[in-house]
Parts: sequence; C-alpha cells; structure tokens
Amino acid sequence: MMKAFAWLCAVLLAGFFVPAAHADALDDLARDFWAWRAAEMPVSTDDIPRLDRPAGWVPDWSPAAVQSYRKQVGEFEQRWSAIDASKWPVPRQVDYRLIGSAIARARWELDYLGAWQRNPNFYLDQTLGAYFHLLLELPPFPEARGANVVAILNAFSKILTDARSNLTEPVRPFAELALDQLSGVHQRLLASVRELKPLLDAASQKRIDAAAESAGQALDAYQKWLTEKLPSMSLETAIGAAGYVYFLKNVALLPYSPQQLLEIGRQEWARSVAFQTYEEHRNLGAAELPTPTSLEAEIARERQDELAVRKYLQEKRILTIPSWVQHYTWQPMPGYMKPLDGVAEADDFTSPARLQQDSVRYLNPPSADLGYFWLADAKDPRTGIVHEGVPGHYFQLSLSWAHPDVIRRHYYDSGANEGIGFYAEEMLLEAGLFDNSPRSREIIDNMMRLRALRVEVDVKLALGEFTIAQGAEYLQKTVPMDSPTAHAEAKFFASTPGQAISYQIGKTQILRFLAEARKQQGDKFDLEAFHDFLWVNGNVPIVLQQWEYLGLKDDLETLEKMKP
Repeated sequence: MMKAFAWLCAVLLAGFFVPAAHADALDDLARDFWAWRAAEMPVSTDDIPRLDRPAGWVPDWSPAAVQSYRKQVGEFEQRWSAIDASKWPVPRQVDYRLIGSAIARARWELDYLGAWQRNPNFYLDQTLGAYFHLLLELPPFPEARGANVVAILNAFSKILTDARSNLTEPVRPFAELALDQLSGVHQRLLASVRELKPLLDAASQKRIDAAAESAGQALDAYQKWLTEKLPSMSLETAIGAAGYVYFLKNVALLPYSPQQLLEIGRQEWARSVAFQTYEEHRNLGAAELPTPTSLEAEIARERQDELAVRKYLQEKRILTIPSWVQHYTWQPMPGYMKPLDGVAEADDFTSPARLQQDSVRYLNPPSADLGYFWLADAKDPRTGIVHEGVPGHYFQLSLSWAHPDVIRRHYYDSGANEGIGFYAEEMLLEAGLFDNSPRSREIIDNMMRLRALRVEVDVKLALGEFTIAQGAEYLQKTVPMDSPTAHAEAKFFASTPGQAISYQIGKTQILRFLAEARKQQGDKFDLEAFHDFLWVNGNVPIVLQQWEYLGLKDDLETLEKMKP
C-alpha cells in the first residue's frame, strides 16, 4: 500500500493526471452520475461543493425537472445496488462507497432536505447565487463567459416562476431570510451589472441591460409573492431525527448518533475554553494585534504570510507542497461584486479544470467593524490562510482535483474537507506556527470554541430543539461573536443540516486516525507521509481513509448498524 501511495504522490508531484485504469460497471456509473450531477446539483452558498458546469448551463428547477431528477436518482441507486464490490481490493471498495454516498446526497437533497419545496431562499441561490458564482473567477470575461452571465440573468424569471409552483411547503423563517436578501436587490443587481458591463464582450454588452432589468423585475415579483404568502407559512425548520440520521449514515458516513455528536461537541467546547483561558493568562500584558491601515497593506501581508506558511510546512516536514500547486491570494472586492456581497462566499478555489490558476478570496477594506472571521484575517492573515488556503481548502482541493482516480477527483464531502481545514488550524498552532504571535494563538483557541459550539447548534436545529433565533443567541453569547455573524451562521445551519458539524467532527475523526496510525506503525510512523495521504484523499470521508490506510473497519461496522 505504501509503495502504491508513493507512486500516487510521484504522479501528483509531477503534475500528471492519469486516467482510471478500470473499465467496469462502477466506472460507467461514476461517469454517468458525475455528468448528470454537474447539471443537476443545485447552487449552494457553501464554497466546497462547486462543480464545473456544462457549457451554457443554467439551473432548471421546473416541476418537470424535479420529477426527472427524482426518477434518475432512483435509477442510479438501482445501478449502484446491483454492483457486488465485496471481493474487490479495499481502495476499489472505497470508490464504490464514495459513489453510494454521492448518490445518497442527491437523494437527501431532493427527498429529505427538500429545499426546492420548503426553502424560498433556495431559489435565490439558483438565481443571484448562480450569477455571483460566475463573477468569482478573475477577469477577463471572454465571449463564452459573458454569454453565460446574460443567460443566467435571463433565466431568473423562469426559475422564480417555477419556485412559486414548487414551494408547496414553504417555511416562514427561510422565507424571512429570502426577504432580507431581497431588500433593495433590484437596484443592487443593476449596480453590479453597470460595473461588470465594460468588461464584457460587445455582444454581451448589448444584451445585458435588458437581461438585468428582466431579472430585477422577477426578483421584485418574487419578493411580493413571498410577502403575501408569509403569514400562512409553516414555522417548522427542523429536518427531524429520521432525516438527520439518514444524512449521517448514508451521506456523511459518520458513525455517531445525534447524542454522541452533542457529547463530542460539549467535550471539545470545554477543552477549547480551558485552552483559551490558559492562553489569555500566558499573554497578560502582551500587545493587542493591530488592524491594518489599508487594504493594500493587508493584501501584501497575506502574500508574504502565504509563502511563509508553505515554507514552514516543508521545513518542519509536516506536509509535502508540490511545485505545481498555485497560490492562495487575496484581492480587493471588485465593483461588480460589492453590491451583492453576502449572496455567497466571495472566494474562488479554482476547479479541476483550472488548477493552473491562483485561488482568490475577495476582501473589503479593513476596519474595526468587520465581522468575526474577517477581523481575525485582518489581524493575522495566517488564521485564515491555514483554513481556507494553504494547507486548508484551496491546497487540499487542488491535490484532490488532481487525483488520478476520477471518482475521488469529483467526490466531495464537507466532513472531510472542513475537518481538514479545522484540523490544520490546531495542528499548526501546536506545531509552532503561531509562537511568534501570542494574540493569534488566542484567535485560534476562540475559533475552536466556535466550531465546537456549531455541533450543538446544528444538531439542535435539525432536531427542532433550537429555533434560528435561539441558535444565534447561543452562538453570540457563548463563543462570543458579533450578532450579524451569529445570525448568519444559525440561518445557514438551519437550512443545511449536517454542514456545521463537519468542522469539529471531521477534526475529531482525523485526530483518532492519526493516533491509530501512530499506534499501528510505531517508530515507522511518518507525520509527513500520513498528512500526504490524508490531503491527497482529502475529499474522501475519514472513515474510508482509515479503512484504506490502516485496515480498520470498526467505524464502518458501526455505520451499518445505525438506525433512525
């Protein structure tokens, strides 16, 4: 296995992308599923599950399309169940389970989460979110990209008309979120298009004003419809125990009950509170971190710090950094994005087709009024770099997107991705990266408190034990954090159950994985080799990585026994 892994790392380090060596029913299923998923998968505010879409793609959530999606998921489920992978080598069995999880995620979205039926904000993701995503890649805007922007804007009217047909069980708190987003949105969209227009090709420039006005009118009509329907909408946001356990067992592959998740979160919260307390006493008298005087200064420091983090990882033999991996960079928020800031995450981690490009995160000027994460980034860019950039999301996704195994290249799972990002924070804290900045260590400790509390908020929102307001108040007082960020977190978690647990539970799994590897390998344990395997396979749920790397299958057996 280790020889095979060494070969894999050599392939990745050389920058070669080897086609899959298999040609069987699983490969055929994976090829068909990923092609379908690239067209079907809804736009999300999450920054992990972004796929390269077909040329000219626009979202389609008409009633007929939804019925077609449900039928096609059933066909994929049947094809997957008909494959007997029990005698295959473990890595190939892992691939089989990945496809099963990916299909289950589509089923979860359609029939358990049912955002297309319950969540009015879902349709803002498919309109404003889809438009915003097309802005994330740096200029230029060639003809095909400009045409796609115009096509998305022209699709707003149909998508929002379909929304009114599909939303048979709308939830009032989700509708209120949508109405918050819709406030002044017509003019904000036109302002975005005015800034974007000079960058487009001539043909797109001629068409975009009419498309934007049509889109704005559609948003106004949707706002009016929601306002009229609001009093009759349900107040129930919870997905319920049965749906939540379906997600844990079949999608996320997490071998924990909701009660076990709560216990893990509470234990980690207590540990993080203690560690932050110790750090604060250690730092008595230490100067507070200053806020940068300008956006230019903040961006310049990030460039310097990103290179320093990469150097530290290699000097300390923590993680291999292939020379072909590009850089995680910060850029000023463009004028065409500012009016819609907050519609989605303002970052571009590139994609499997754009590995030669730098990753970008867009920033507003620094100030004392910045939200929780933005203020931390301003004070010490490394606190964000290690989670979002290197060795976090951008770096991990780059390695995974270059994986020679097509199934692992396209599969995503926030539990592994966010777990690695969070793990990188504390791992580098303990490895000494922040030893030169005592107040930065306090920031990392406080982020640990937040991620632990997210578990409790996620579980209780999903089970109906918290309202959105209660979840936000709990985060605001207990982290503590600013009110707007706390409310944004609680609203997002309520509409995407299972996502907020991914940070803490993913990190908890990785720590156990490392401990088991060191116990099994003894003096032969190599942290760099372990991390290289973890990061290259970073899209793969940890329970499957542990099985492949160590041969441990106890968590999989626990999964099979889980019941709602």
